[in-house]
Amino acid sequence: MPLAYSSGYPRLLPIYPLGYAGGVARTPEQGFDFGEKVEGIDIPVFNERAVRASAGILFLLGFSAVSYAFFTGDFQPVRGFAILFLVDMGIRIGLNHRFAPSMALGALIVRRQRPEWVGAAQKRLAWSLGFGMAFIACLGMGFLGLQNEYMLLLCGFCLSLMFLETAFGICVGCELYRVFSKEKPQLCPGDVCDYTPPTRKNLFSTEAHTHTH
Repeated sequence: MPLAYSSGYPRLLPIYPLGYAGGVARTPEQGFDFGEKVEGIDIPVFNERAVRASAGILFLLGFSAVSYAFFTGDFQPVRGFAILFLVDMGIRIGLNHRFAPSMALGALIVRRQRPEWVGAAQKRLAWSLGFGMAFIACLGMGFLGLQNEYMLLLCGFCLSLMFLETAFGICVGCELYRVFSKEKPQLCPGDVCDYTPPTRKNLFSTEAHTHTH
C-alpha cells in the first residue's frame, strides 16, 4: 500500500479490516488485512508504544473497578468495565484499532515518541484472547449468574496480563503465537524473536556486554 505525503513527510495509510482502503472497496477475493502499512516494512504492524499505553489505561480502569468491588461488594463497576473491555477489543479485531477508545487515547499520549513497530499477526491472537475473556466475564455475570468470586478471579487474571504488557512489555498472547505458529513471526515485541539474551552469569557481570542477534 503506498504512502501519502503531506508537507514532504510520509504518512501512514491504515488498513481497513472491513474491506475499505482509501475509500475504495476491496473485492472478496482480495480479502482484508489487519494493522498498518509502514514504508520499509513488508508486513502489517502496530505501534507497540500505543498498544502498551492502551494496556496501561485499561489496567488502571480495571484495577479500580475490581478494587472497588472487593472492598464494597458492589460489582456494577466490574460489569461496566467488562462491557467496555469487550467493546474495545471487538473494535480492534473487527473494525479498526484507531476507533478503539483505549487505543485512540494511548496513541494520543505517546504521539511525540518514536514508534516501535511490531507484527500485527501476534496482536490479533492476543486481542482475540482478551475479547474471549471479556465475553466470558460478561456472560458469567449476566446470563449464567456465576458467583462474584469467580468473576474476580477471571478479572484478576486479565489484569495480570495487562500489567505484564504495560509494565514489562511482555505480551502473553504474542508469546503463544510465537510458540505455536507454523511460521516464524516477525517484529515481535521486545525483538524476542531475533534477540539472543545474555546468560544469567553475563547478566550480572561488570564487563561490557556485546549485543547479539
